[in-house]
Parts: sequence; structure tokens; C-alpha cells
Amino acid sequence: MSDFYYRKLDAYNLSKQFVIQVYELLREFPEYEKYALCDQLRRAAISIPSNIAEGAGRMAIKERIHFYDIAYGSLTETLCQLEISRDLNYINDEQFSFLENTASRISMTLIALKKSLQDKINKQQ
Repeated sequence: MSDFYYRKLDAYNLSKQFVIQVYELLREFPEYEKYALCDQLRRAAISIPSNIAEGAGRMAIKERIHFYDIAYGSLTETLCQLEISRDLNYINDEQFSFLENTASRISMTLIALKKSLQDKINKQQ
């Protein structure tokens, strides 16, 4: 495995773009949300590619799976907060739908990554 292998992962690249899209939307949120919902959304979103990168850097397969699970949890947390943002009319249905579709694609890639690693564990047993 080469250094910085995570950069080749679809899950990483998709989630990095997702973070950028979320950050761009947050510029339009009300100022009073800057240290509340915006801050929480930033942390949850940035956690997705960060945990994918950290997981890919682990040598033990079970550790990789653990970090991909954390990334998945951060993805669902971000989606929940985006739903709340839509309900508060900070983003519109079209913006939410676009981000939800991207989140779905990230979800599928994370599930596939985890499955491939789980298959490796099963073959070793």
C-alpha cells in the first residue's frame, strides 16, 4: 500500500467534495447560527473524510473498519443537521436533496469499503 492511499478512495473524494458543499451553504446561514448549528455541521462534515483518511492509514483491518464506521456515523449526523437546517428554512428542498443524494453515494462507498474489509477478515479465518 502506498503512502496516502486514502486519496484514491472514492469515499474520501466524494466526502471531501461534500464538505466543501456544506461549507458553501453555511455562508448563507443566519449569523446567530455561526456558533451553534453551523459549528456543529462543520465538525460533523469534516469528520467524514478525516476518519476515512485515518482509517486508511491504519494497518489493522479491524481498525480501518472502526474508522469507516465513525465516518458513517458522522455522515448520518451531518444529514440529520442538514434536515434540521431545511426545516428551519436555512436551506431549500433542492439544496437538501442534492446533499442527500451525495450523502447516499458516500454511504454506498463506505458500506462497500467495509464489506471488502470484512470479506478479507472472513477469508483469514
